[in-house]
Amino acid sequence: MKLKSLALLTAGFLPLLSACASYETKDKSQTMSSSVPSHHTANGSFRNPPGSPAREGSAGEMLRFIMNQLLSSFKTPIPSDHVLGVDEFRRQLADARNPSVTWLGHSAFIIRLGGKVILTDPFLGETAGPAGFGPKRFVAAPITGAELPKADVLLVSHNHYDHLDAPTIEAYSYKADTQVIVPLGLGTFFTSRGYSKVIEQDWWEEWQSGSLRISTLPAIHNSGRGLRDKNKTLWASFGIYSEEGSIWFSGDTASGPIFDGLGKKAGPFDLALVAIGAYEPRKLMKGAHVTPEEAVDLVKRVGARTAIGMHWGTIALTPENPFDAPTKFRQAAERQGLGAEKAVVMKIGESVNLSAGDLALPHLLQRDFGSI
Repeated sequence: MKLKSLALLTAGFLPLLSACASYETKDKSQTMSSSVPSHHTANGSFRNPPGSPAREGSAGEMLRFIMNQLLSSFKTPIPSDHVLGVDEFRRQLADARNPSVTWLGHSAFIIRLGGKVILTDPFLGETAGPAGFGPKRFVAAPITGAELPKADVLLVSHNHYDHLDAPTIEAYSYKADTQVIVPLGLGTFFTSRGYSKVIEQDWWEEWQSGSLRISTLPAIHNSGRGLRDKNKTLWASFGIYSEEGSIWFSGDTASGPIFDGLGKKAGPFDLALVAIGAYEPRKLMKGAHVTPEEAVDLVKRVGARTAIGMHWGTIALTPENPFDAPTKFRQAAERQGLGAEKAVVMKIGESVNLSAGDLALPHLLQRDFGSI
């Protein structure tokens, strides 16, 4: 590989991979004024809540990991049934009704709930990095940003390139019509690109329109799109509530005690869209991403009845076989008492009706839809 090409690839990989593991390596004081949340720092950045796991690997191990990812090529065979054909994808998308979910790969979904259309983390580009450099998709997105349907709400969990994709955000056709809800610090990314309805929310803040309510909830992760903006913007999960049911969208997260409180305060949920991939090596990833086994534990702790695995099978961010995650997810669900049938794995491009079968979202007539 020519030196110039390696330098360009490094420019793409380094911000993403270093950001994905740029959480604190040792405990620091969480003591602040009682009026300031513990996940806010004195210098205006953000940190994970007390008790969250920390990276154990050394700087040398991190460098070796980054270089291995830079120099490796994706060679894993892609299962023949992993992706819907274009015609079938378009047919299912056209037929999707309320309530339903359509998986676009990685953490990107089209959710129809409460008579609204909700987009999550729409990474549809070819690479996850700046200026076209970085980890490349090994499965093409089934749709482009310009082809996305008009959404009522767009949710983005954090600013890593595989979740906040500038080409997709810029190509989207309905910037004046869609309500954007993002964690603190990400609003200008959208307003500078022509979006007019943008709300930044801290953890535990919420937005409501009619019967649809969106709560921005904690996650254990980090943020950064370069080498100088570490944790300058917040990361989050989301609770999505309507009279038809409730969905927890995990974003990227590690496991920690914060989720016991989240389940009690914001749950239970009828469905969890939970990250299950990009979890090796554990010394470097344990503070940013759950394993498939930990994902099942999170589903149970937040009180979700059914789960769909996401953040897998689309782009090789870490060295494990990307197609191990769904098998481990279902096996763990069986061992942990959730039930393998409740650990759902979708095909990229597939739409699932949420009003029938194991994914049914019952009417929650007794739910308190007041402030959490």
